[in-house]
Amino acid sequence: MSMTVVGIGIGAFLAFMAFQFGLWGFLIALLFMGIGALLGRAAEGKLDLRSVLDAITGRRSSS
Repeated sequence: MSMTVVGIGIGAFLAFMAFQFGLWGFLIALLFMGIGALLGRAAEGKLDLRSVLDAITGRRSSS
């Protein structure tokens, strides 16, 4: 599946959420999509959640 098709699907989903549930539905959908993307990258081994948590809490610098 090409990235164009994926982008169209994501856009259609967000448009549906905005029309059906208003601004809050749109924002919550974006939040859950972001969480899903982070968890997916962590499951693939492309993201270390411990280092992300350390950077958020200020234990380590992200740079």
